[in-house]
Amino acid sequence: MTEPSYLELDRALDVRAARMHLLEQYYRGEQALAFLSPEAKKALGQRFDRLAVNLPRLAVTSIAERLRLTGFDVDGVRSADLWKAWLRNDLDQHAPTAHREALALGEASAIVWGRNKRAVVTIESGHQVAVYRDAGSGEVLAAIKRWSVLAPDGTAKQTKWVCYRPDRIERLTGDGSAITAATVDETIDNPLLAVPVVPLTNSDRVLDTNGASEITDLIPIVDALNKITADMLTGSEYGARPRRWATGLELEERPAVNDDGTPVLEDGEQVMEAVNPISETDRMMVNEAEGGKFGQLPGADLTGYETAVNILLQQAMAVSGLPAHYVGVFGANPASADGIRAAEAALTARAESKQGPFGRAWEQVGRLILAVENSGEVADYNVRVRWADPATRSKAQEADATVKLHAAGIITTAEARESLGIENPEAGPTPVAIAGGNAA
Repeated sequence: MTEPSYLELDRALDVRAARMHLLEQYYRGEQALAFLSPEAKKALGQRFDRLAVNLPRLAVTSIAERLRLTGFDVDGVRSADLWKAWLRNDLDQHAPTAHREALALGEASAIVWGRNKRAVVTIESGHQVAVYRDAGSGEVLAAIKRWSVLAPDGTAKQTKWVCYRPDRIERLTGDGSAITAATVDETIDNPLLAVPVVPLTNSDRVLDTNGASEITDLIPIVDALNKITADMLTGSEYGARPRRWATGLELEERPAVNDDGTPVLEDGEQVMEAVNPISETDRMMVNEAEGGKFGQLPGADLTGYETAVNILLQQAMAVSGLPAHYVGVFGANPASADGIRAAEAALTARAESKQGPFGRAWEQVGRLILAVENSGEVADYNVRVRWADPATRSKAQEADATVKLHAAGIITTAEARESLGIENPEAGPTPVAIAGGNAA
């Protein structure tokens, strides 16, 4: 297989930069309003330029919070050493960040290296790190990380690159131009003989080599929802407050002035303008005309906007798997525990489907960690990931299910204690009576 050049590695970041920037805007709720006419944008000015109903972040975090790693098996046996290395690198905290990054942007990465014979794992964003795969096998042939820093004199920016290859790691520095003009600062041998960068790719199809974002399907729906919300707020501003009217009043004439307070002149003469004699802030109105009348126009009815918002939320629920109670749609009565589980079935299934591709990535991270700390070939280690149940379950339901599995002999006492979060005493397991089951 031909080794990718510096330019090919750098382009792996460039080709997806624009798309990732757009996805980043939607995840942060900083996208511009869409579906607005130029006239409406002019009328609204800058009041609603950052209005966003941030369903994309909700769609990402609702899946990520259900992806919880609980341990690793090495050669079919739970590995305490690998889990210690995992906790030492704070990956119990950083792994959810990697999941959110991959779900939002399509791909995140983990870099594994060694320091004093201990593995060091860092989580990287798809904005800065990309991998180069073989077109035939999909094998990662190389990877690159790129970022910008201030030059030593503090006056200009420099671009830094790190190129990861199976046999070496190269560090380069440039003045912001192409990588082909950069200088190689350092070359380090790679004793792992494997690319130490593992991509976490959120891929649903074979062609999704750079991953697919959970936000993509929501973008047009969120744009429409933001537009309807802006219309509703505009209607509230201009039409919901009743407007008053009066007959029989004589308008007052006042000198017209510019914004800076200077008088408006026309042919050298002061321009006069007719104004309402009753201020908007007046709580009492006086009309001296015998036939004068006062009244008010009816306020705007905003219920039509509620119907439109509900239709769009239903579409968002359909494409994202979000249940109604996640997006703020509630029934008259609170849902039962079983009802909540049923409503979250699609979301649970979506989270389970992510355990496969993300699990393979974390297994490769585990193999790299073991190779760093125990030496040997990376491929020699057989690592499997353990995931927590992504379904919502109460403590009572969890305990009841565990007791039934133990009573049927499907799981051991130690596994039952582990499932319930009960640590075994050092002196050995002590029988514990669990309601509804035998002593464990």
